[in-house]
Amino acid sequence: MAIRVLLADDHKMMREGLKTVLGRAPDLDVAGEAADGASAVKLASEIAVDVVVMDVTMPGLNGIDAARQITETLPDVRVVMLSMHADRRFVTEALRAGAKGYVLKDFAVDELVAAIRSVARGGTFLSAPVADVVVRDYVQRMQEPAGSGGPTLSARERQVLQLLAEGASTKEIAARLRISAKTVDTHRRQIMDRLNLHSIAELTKYAIREGLTDL
Repeated sequence: MAIRVLLADDHKMMREGLKTVLGRAPDLDVAGEAADGASAVKLASEIAVDVVVMDVTMPGLNGIDAARQITETLPDVRVVMLSMHADRRFVTEALRAGAKGYVLKDFAVDELVAAIRSVARGGTFLSAPVADVVVRDYVQRMQEPAGSGGPTLSARERQVLQLLAEGASTKEIAARLRISAKTVDTHRRQIMDRLNLHSIAELTKYAIREGLTDL
């Protein structure tokens, strides 16, 4: 039986290229496409896919938080992150979100095919530079004293931060996340306090640096 794949990338040309290449593999079936994280989460539950190939940076709901939602609600669905970045922040957050694979966009397409096949069988797959990042991160963490990590945000705070960085108003964020405007304001204050940031401009820079948006 073919492995059913969902492609999630906000660039149509990228999706079309991936669809063409993956379509050449006899055991892969591109069952759907999504242009943003929210659509990927919705489609993953609607069309019964085995693997989601997810771009890291997408508007509205980034790939890492979309991966987290998918792996929490659909534990049998595997996620392979596709990114231009082998930066430690992107890689570690993706793996924490439940992704089983992480492939760099500038590597051969054969590597993505291998990643899809590997995670569909229950394994993992990391591009070589990504594997190196994971090992170095592990070694560094083993050498750090307990409790020395930086501030972390909840999944909801990450969503609010991304939307703020993308220019959404309080009212728009409230509507998108189905929460009250007061709750949005509370999240914004908590984010600023936790990160010690004092303006939307600083929040935007932080969001870009952490891979929540690619504005």
